[in-house]
Amino acid sequence: QIQLVESGGGLVQAGDSLSLSCEVSGRTFSAYVMGWFRQAPGKEREFLAAISWDDSTYYSDSVKHRFTISRPHAKDTMYLQMNNLKPEDSAVYYCALDWGAAWPNGEYDMWGHGTHVTVSP
Repeated sequence: QIQLVESGGGLVQAGDSLSLSCEVSGRTFSAYVMGWFRQAPGKEREFLAAISWDDSTYYSDSVKHRFTISRPHAKDTMYLQMNNLKPEDSAVYYCALDWGAAWPNGEYDMWGHGTHVTVSP
């Protein structure tokens, strides 16, 4: 059974950086895509970034140039480096995995439980 576990959330100040991790465990294969999403209170889930098995990346306009998604080779861990954080970035951040059809911002098959990020002014 595949499981996704996010970590790295916390409370930071505006302008700070934060790095989130998503560890994939279980029976995994290299040919899948992964993505980061977030959901703020009272708002719909928002796609942020995705990375495919060939390291292609795709970003939403809202985080492009501030966030970087990565997945080191041969490691079942994905990262989201977030720079110049703003109060509006406060949300629960989720990682997701899909076998390809969801690329880049469709309906992913598997989800983690999320990690909270709070950015104070």
